[in-house]
Amino acid sequence: MSFAVPNAPRSRGNRVYPNPLVPHRADPHVHLQEDGFYYFTATHPDYDRIILRRSPTLTGLAAASESVIWRAHPTGDMGAHVWAPELHHVDDAWYVYFAAAPAEDRWAIRVWVLENTNSDPLQGAWTEKGRIETAWDTFSLDATTFTHRGVQYLAWAQHDPSREGHNTAILLSAMANPWTLTGRQVVLSRPEFDWECVGHKVNEGPYVLRRHGRIFLTYSASATDHHYCMGLLTLGADADPLDPAAWSKSPEPVFATSDSARVYGPGHNSFTVAEDGETDVLLYHARQYREIDGDPLNDPNRHTRIQTFGWNPDGTPDFGVPVADTVKESA
Repeated sequence: MSFAVPNAPRSRGNRVYPNPLVPHRADPHVHLQEDGFYYFTATHPDYDRIILRRSPTLTGLAAASESVIWRAHPTGDMGAHVWAPELHHVDDAWYVYFAAAPAEDRWAIRVWVLENTNSDPLQGAWTEKGRIETAWDTFSLDATTFTHRGVQYLAWAQHDPSREGHNTAILLSAMANPWTLTGRQVVLSRPEFDWECVGHKVNEGPYVLRRHGRIFLTYSASATDHHYCMGLLTLGADADPLDPAAWSKSPEPVFATSDSARVYGPGHNSFTVAEDGETDVLLYHARQYREIDGDPLNDPNRHTRIQTFGWNPDGTPDFGVPVADTVKESA
């Protein structure tokens, strides 16, 4: 199985990127392909389409043309709440994992998959491979995929029907192919700390980072206002990813609101590496103000942001604090 993972960690850099990088795009995902291009997708504020941008540089994503590669169905499945697409390249094909609901039942959200066998994801046809069938037929979203020791895994967020009052937990399963789960499905993390349970009891938006054989899985917690923040799970180099007890959970958020920088509710992140091939880069969304009128999901001002990060002496990632807005990139 060939699976490109562009987020292998490198050393820290001090490059300053323009922020926000892409306005009005939440849940950002960037894939660095072997062709040298960065491919960007994210949640569109109308929740009705999947978009894709491409650029040879990360900063170039800001002005890159945006293509709509798929639109929600007018009726039936995949007709509403198109959220959090991720673009991955697996076995010489492109896959988009995303969440959507039936047009007639907007909160019956589940995970779906698109496939494109063209070498260029902006060309060719996107085929609907169907829904990811999970053991629980419940609210589920925010799927991401990675390989470990030759096995492809899917991590996602889902409502645990045995936990009254909990919104979502983080689950993991091996995959038989890029659109089918196989074997046991395990819960890696449930909202338990106070900072994971503000407004809503939420663990969602998982994403994987690796270094020296260890796997780090970031996730987002609490309601999607200024309480939204990132947590961290850590797996040892020789451990089984499907053993929940092998994962350790950071007791405090690893990335959170900064009043001084005026960055509120940072979360639902992805990782990549800068053009130098060495600098680790974090992409995430956040708002530029604390107070929100009405439902946060109706507020379109979650912007894609970007910054570099480093590593702590114990080998865990050090994301620092959100950086303030910039006017232009500095060398």
